[in-house]
Amino acid sequence: MPWSYLPHTADDRQEMLDAIGVKSSGDLFDTIPDKLMLKNKLNLPKPLSEAELVKSMHKLAKKNCNIQEYVCFLGAGAYDHYIPSVVDHIVRRSEFYTAYTQYQPEISQGYLQALWEYQSMICEITGMEVANASMYDGGTAAAEAAMMACSALRRSEVLVANTVSPNYRAVIRTYAVDRNYSVKDIGYKDGTMDPIVLEQRIGKTTAAVIIQSPNFFGSMEDIHKICELAHAQGSYVIVIADPISLGILESPGALGADIVVGEGQSMGIPLSFGGPYLGFFAVKEKLMRKMPGRIVGQTVDTNGKRGFVLTLQAREQHIRREKATSNICSNEALCALASSVYLAALGKQGFQEVASQCLRKAHYAYAALSKLKGCEVVFNTPFFKEFVLKLNKPVAAVNKSLLKAGILGGLDLGRYYPELDHCMLLCVTEKRSKTEIDSLVTEMEAAL
Repeated sequence: MPWSYLPHTADDRQEMLDAIGVKSSGDLFDTIPDKLMLKNKLNLPKPLSEAELVKSMHKLAKKNCNIQEYVCFLGAGAYDHYIPSVVDHIVRRSEFYTAYTQYQPEISQGYLQALWEYQSMICEITGMEVANASMYDGGTAAAEAAMMACSALRRSEVLVANTVSPNYRAVIRTYAVDRNYSVKDIGYKDGTMDPIVLEQRIGKTTAAVIIQSPNFFGSMEDIHKICELAHAQGSYVIVIADPISLGILESPGALGADIVVGEGQSMGIPLSFGGPYLGFFAVKEKLMRKMPGRIVGQTVDTNGKRGFVLTLQAREQHIRREKATSNICSNEALCALASSVYLAALGKQGFQEVASQCLRKAHYAYAALSKLKGCEVVFNTPFFKEFVLKLNKPVAAVNKSLLKAGILGGLDLGRYYPELDHCMLLCVTEKRSKTEIDSLVTEMEAAL
């Protein structure tokens, strides 16, 4: 059955070709120059039956390590948090399967309400007044925040802490190329942004200062101090936050941040080898009409009944191009729904408990590992669930030993920060048991 999943017969296809006046499907491509046409067959393996294909894919998948079989101490932007089973149960309902945004309120009230509740919960944990219905991921959310700040203040410079994820900084720089604003790095001291350097660099052309807290090293930045320095120059402060940390830490909004963005994968979304993930984006009310992406609003219909609609869209498709702050045309609705279900299932107490366990277990691991011969403390700043240790051996060699013991070790920071050669970034979430942490300590001791 070579065409078993296609409903059209040979006669159907010929009828369609006759209707448009061509003899074969190849005639549809006759505008392509002959020299560009592929003359030989593609170098592909032979076709497989469905059963053979499933078997082959299982064999390929077994080449990967996964968190079901290995104990994970790797973080750096994607985290192994527990996902309550109710999250999958809800998001796999067919009512929520959609390839596109919920434009039509007359048929999408359930989904729009779920996104409105997602926005409300993001506002609560970030301490901000308005949130959108999600962005693609944390990196694009940070880049969109930088664009919005430059557009809103009509300034042409963004200062980014070196302690922001190197991947996020790369995305921010990429977006800046066609927007004609400059991106300048601010160095770090003892694992956090150096406020003295910031004070020297910031000026009246600076649209925003971008920090991450907890930052890429796991350390907490002094958000309040940075906001004071930035606001004195009329600049905005964009905080990239780990949403789980907001279960116990003061919200960036309460500390003075103007824009809070971040990666929402920690909230009910599987690691999935890198995606799809979820960018959250929240602002103070003064920036509400400048926000990119979808915003779901609450309203009433002509009969006075409560309802939900898309509203206040600042992208090029809806307003004059010169006034648009973004051209983003979609969001991550299903991932936002997963995060809504995750936060609702945990509730305030559960959310705080997850954050508290991350903090306590990370500090237990840090205390034990830092006593090992061959392990050296790098920074002395407060941290949440990630921390940095300097090893007396290459990180890759230590990770290779850990992998043999069924442990996914930490990130080799030397790949991104040459001055941090031999330094490993480790992450401990609420999923790690005392036995697993003790096993990490034992295996590290043996590897060093």
